[in-house]
Amino acid sequence: MTETQLDFYKRLAHALALQFGSGCEVVVHDLESADPGHSIVAIENGHVTGRRLGDGPSHVVLEALHADGAKLTDRLSYLTKTADGKLLKSSTVFIRNDEGRTVGIFAINYDITVLRAAHDVIGWLVGTEPSAPREPEPIVRNVADLLDDLIEQSVQLVGTPAALMTKEEKVRAIRYLNDTGAFLITKSGPKVCRYFGISKYTLYSYLDEARSGEKDA
Repeated sequence: MTETQLDFYKRLAHALALQFGSGCEVVVHDLESADPGHSIVAIENGHVTGRRLGDGPSHVVLEALHADGAKLTDRLSYLTKTADGKLLKSSTVFIRNDEGRTVGIFAINYDITVLRAAHDVIGWLVGTEPSAPREPEPIVRNVADLLDDLIEQSVQLVGTPAALMTKEEKVRAIRYLNDTGAFLITKSGPKVCRYFGISKYTLYSYLDEARSGEKDA
């Protein structure tokens, strides 16, 4: 790499390490080094992998040294592991000169060991049974709110606003309210009548129809 390139990537490595903290190792390899066994020309937070300035190449670097540079493609956001068991999220970007020849590697290795463990724990804590409803069930403060919620659910079940419902759709909504125990709530009948724009007599008629439909089924 040229001095200009090396200076830029050193500054970029330093900036990224400061931005993302001590768990973010950033390494610059010079593939044109006189000694390929000491390819690291810049490193930040080397404690992540235990490497230092002047240390040797990784598997990716060795592959790059022996491969056709024109066929090399960047490897982004893949998992790697250190000898002491740290899990890293890594990205490898190949540095090319004006002729397109690969002259270096800019690598980021982020220690996600703790984050992965936390991710697993959070997954256990927030996970539900596969058979559980995907939508969260509301927790209401009183029976009035409960009745409002059940009426809203009956409308969602039918899929038509109450003012536009046909008789059959209203019967279906009333059946849902009956099945969920809505009419066990004190003074639920008048409220349901007002919501669906029906009389008390019509409500009883719809309830009879809904219940008889269940028996027929």
